[in-house]
Amino acid sequence: MDVKINTKQSLTALQIMQDAAVIPVIVLTEVAHAVPLARALVAGGIRMLEVTLRTPQALACIEAIAREVPEAVIGAGTARSAADVQACAMAGARFIVSPGYTHAVGTACRDAHLPLLPGVATGSEIMAAQEDGFTELKFFPALQAGGLAMLKAWSGPFGDVKFCPTGGITAANAAEFLSLPNVVCVGGSWLVPADAMASGDWGRVTGLARQASELLR
Repeated sequence: MDVKINTKQSLTALQIMQDAAVIPVIVLTEVAHAVPLARALVAGGIRMLEVTLRTPQALACIEAIAREVPEAVIGAGTARSAADVQACAMAGARFIVSPGYTHAVGTACRDAHLPLLPGVATGSEIMAAQEDGFTELKFFPALQAGGLAMLKAWSGPFGDVKFCPTGGITAANAAEFLSLPNVVCVGGSWLVPADAMASGDWGRVTGLARQASELLR
């Protein structure tokens, strides 16, 4: 799906999901890697970038990308509290991804005017997110929580919900997930291999991003 998006404007969760077939899930341990990595992904056609709050350097990496790579839309993943959301907003994050959903996180994102992709793994969690107005959700951990079969089962009772499966998604199985009508995009870490980042092999990252951006949906 070719969706023309101005990366300067405020975006909805659905627009973020529609921009490319894959949202890279990025774990950064070196601030110096943040900007060249972001530029490499953008060069390959991937602009929506999720930097996870799994390392002490994450907020500094988000800030560096927000400042120096304006053609990217930098998001923050693994946000688990209102304080996380506020810190990410101050660092320049444009969207938030959470591993689960709480009303407090949803409210914090609304207060900060940031779109949220909340994580869900059960029908009850989907309903809780929907009650607060969220209908674009991250299915996490996708493979461990039922994978393709679960998404197919949810298409009946939750036909109005769109998903971004994350967790166990690879280049080998991404297309199968993307073929489902309730899947808009997938999240995956295979675009940003740790060894490529460690060696500064940004050309490899661009190649992986280009392959991902060409996945049919």
